[in-house]
Amino acid sequence: MRKAVLVTGARAPAALHLARIFHSAGHRVILADTFRYPMSRATRMKHGYAQLPSPRASFSDYCAAVAALVAREAPDLIVPTCEEVFFLAAVRDISRIDVPLFAPRFDLLARVHNKADFAELATGLGADPPPTTRLLSREDLPRLSQPSEALVLKPAWSRFGSRVLIRPSRAVVDALFPTAADPWVAQTYLPGEEISAYAVAVDGCLAAFQSYRPTYRVGQGAGVAFAPADEPVARQFVEGLVGRLNWTGQISFDFRRDAHDALHVIECNPRTTSGVHYFGPADGLEKSILEGRAARASSTAPMTLPLAMLAYGLPDAIRHRGLAQWRRDFAGMQDISAWPGDRGLLLAQLRALGEIAVRALRNGTGLVEASVRDIEWDGEPLS
Repeated sequence: MRKAVLVTGARAPAALHLARIFHSAGHRVILADTFRYPMSRATRMKHGYAQLPSPRASFSDYCAAVAALVAREAPDLIVPTCEEVFFLAAVRDISRIDVPLFAPRFDLLARVHNKADFAELATGLGADPPPTTRLLSREDLPRLSQPSEALVLKPAWSRFGSRVLIRPSRAVVDALFPTAADPWVAQTYLPGEEISAYAVAVDGCLAAFQSYRPTYRVGQGAGVAFAPADEPVARQFVEGLVGRLNWTGQISFDFRRDAHDALHVIECNPRTTSGVHYFGPADGLEKSILEGRAARASSTAPMTLPLAMLAYGLPDAIRHRGLAQWRRDFAGMQDISAWPGDRGLLLAQLRALGEIAVRALRNGTGLVEASVRDIEWDGEPLS
C-alpha cells in the first residue's frame, strides 16, 4: 500500500538515500529541513520540500511549523535522519502534538545520546563500554582513576568528535570546566580500529543492520568515506540493546577495539548514519521501517560523497598517507549521491555548501559546526 513518508534532515546524504529508497518502492516522499537549499531538495524522487524554522532558535515556532506540515501533508510516518529527532520527539512527547514519528520516547533518546548514561545502559551485551567516568564539576577531575594520557575526554552531549581530547596532558584536563549543564565523560583510551554500525529496530526486534569502517574523516570526527565490515560481535550487541530498550526507530553506534582486539561500544547516535547507504532499492529497508520486516544490505563497495572526499579526505592524504594511496582509494569508491533515474547533484551539493559557508561566516564557526548547529540538542530543557 502506498504511504506518505516525511523524511527530515534533508541536508544529510542519508536523508537523500532514504527518500530514494521510499520513492523507488512507490511511496510519496516529502522532504523537510531548516536549510533553504539542502542537497536532497534537488532530487527528482520526492513529492515536495518544506523548510522549517530552527528548533534550537525557537522550539515553539518549530512545533507550530511541524504541526502545520503534518496537517497539510498527512504523513503516515516521519523518518528523522539527524539530531532533529530529539526536537521531533519533544514535539510529540512534551508538547503533545500528534506526529507519527519513527523514534522512541524523548527520555529514552536522551539517555542513549548522553555518553555517561549510555555507558550504564550498554553493559553486559558482549561489547561492554570502556570504563567511563561522569564529570559534572571541576571537583570530579582529581578523582579520575587513570593518568590523563590513558584517557579520552569529551562532552557528554557532543557529536562528530567535537571538543574531544585524546590522551591529553594533565594541564589540559585541569583546565576543563565541566558543569551539570555541560557535563563531560572520561573513558579509557582504546588503541585499536574503529567500527560503526547502523540499525533499524521495531518493538525491540532488530530488522536491519550494517557495520562499516570509516576510512577518511573530518579531522578526528565524522567519516567522509567508509567500507563495509562484517562484525558479528557488533550485531550481537545491537540486537541485545534494542531488545533491552524495546527500541523502535533507527539507531547507530561507534565501537573501538582494545589492545587485545576485543570490541567495545563507545557511544550511540539515535539517528541515521552512513551504514544506510549499503541498502539498495531491492533490499527491503523501507519495509523494515514501515512494517518491521527483515532487510539485508546488498552493497559491498567502499563509498564516499566525492565532494567531501575532496574537501576533507584529500588534505588528510596530503598530511598523512600520500596522494598515490588517496587516488587509488578514491577511484575504487562508489558515489553515494549517484542513483539510477535521478539527476546528478554536484551543483546541488555546491549550492548547499555555499549556504553552510554563509552561516559559518555569519556565526564565526567552522563548516561542520555550521552544518548542524541549528538542530543540535545538548540536554537543555524543551517546552
